[in-house]
Amino acid sequence: MKKTLTLFAVLTAMMLSSNTFAQDRYVWTDAWAFGFGFSYPMYVSINDAQLKSSAFYGGYLSIQRNFSEHLSWRLKGAYSHVSAKYDPGVPNGNARVENNMITGDLDFMYYFNPCEPITMFLLAGAGVNYNKPENASDPDLDNESNLAAQFNIGAGVDIRIGKFWRLHGEGVYHTVGNSKIDGRRGTSNSFFGGTANDTWVNADIGLLYYFGVGEPSKYCQLYTGIAEVDYNKIEDIVRRYQTVPTEVDYDRICEIVKKCMGPTKVEDKWVLVGVNFDFNKATLRPESYPILDNAAAILLSHDDVRVEVQGHTDQIGSDKYNDKLSQKRADAVKKYLIAKGVDASRLTTVGKGERDLLFKEMDPVSRFYNRRVEFHVK
Repeated sequence: MKKTLTLFAVLTAMMLSSNTFAQDRYVWTDAWAFGFGFSYPMYVSINDAQLKSSAFYGGYLSIQRNFSEHLSWRLKGAYSHVSAKYDPGVPNGNARVENNMITGDLDFMYYFNPCEPITMFLLAGAGVNYNKPENASDPDLDNESNLAAQFNIGAGVDIRIGKFWRLHGEGVYHTVGNSKIDGRRGTSNSFFGGTANDTWVNADIGLLYYFGVGEPSKYCQLYTGIAEVDYNKIEDIVRRYQTVPTEVDYDRICEIVKKCMGPTKVEDKWVLVGVNFDFNKATLRPESYPILDNAAAILLSHDDVRVEVQGHTDQIGSDKYNDKLSQKRADAVKKYLIAKGVDASRLTTVGKGERDLLFKEMDPVSRFYNRRVEFHVK
């Protein structure tokens, strides 16, 4: 048994060392998974018996169906060997009761944080427990087959160690529908337990392999911020609705900006259309330069105008982080304008985060245009 556990630990360590699970977030809208591993079972509430043995061991196999990021059901089959000794004075009190249990359960599972590499879950379900106690105190139960329903409730954790692999651990509490699994009959109160029904627990550790997966989870892409903007698609859309030129012409962009935003026009709110940022960055994109050059020219020709440069982000990320990122974006624009000759005393900056969105939608294009800069004349 020790050699088997050691081998399992070595294999797990090898998989952990070969995968950078902290950054990879592989979650799907639906998936199938196969699980296997070792189990440590133990009695909790039995009749007049003491746990005086270390002979607890077992294993399990499972098939799991995830039908959303949060919800799944699982069929689990397990073998468990448990042992106990009766209290003094109980018939056959010197004998140790050995029991081999075979269980089959249907459990429903809820994942609290499915997008994280370490995912916590709760489970609840029911199943059947087949057992055959040896050296039983009640003669009619000795080596006799016993089949009972059982109710399960538990909690556990999945740790991502690869795209399709999870390290799986859980603890489950079982209430059996009768009082016979320890080989000594007691009064059964109800299916859900009571003072007489036998109960037991198991702690499992194993691996979960996802062998059939659906579409990647959009929920987790939005949650983690890994959804990428498809700039090729955006460029295709632009080319579809324009005539000439077919390539980006920054000189022509500059001419269009100057034509539409003449140097004599200053609005109270000045949205710098075209000054956008890549996801999670505060670096100015090349297409921003002609827009900012024209903005600098307008400010230089109106030396009495003072503006507040506001940076904005999209909806991804925490408020605290987005406030800092939007402040960096505003500062980047201010530095560029100063380099073009605008007096720094005329410019103030503020990070607005995601509080003033242009678009509420969460698609990549809408989020791209939310990552912008605005001027507000003071």
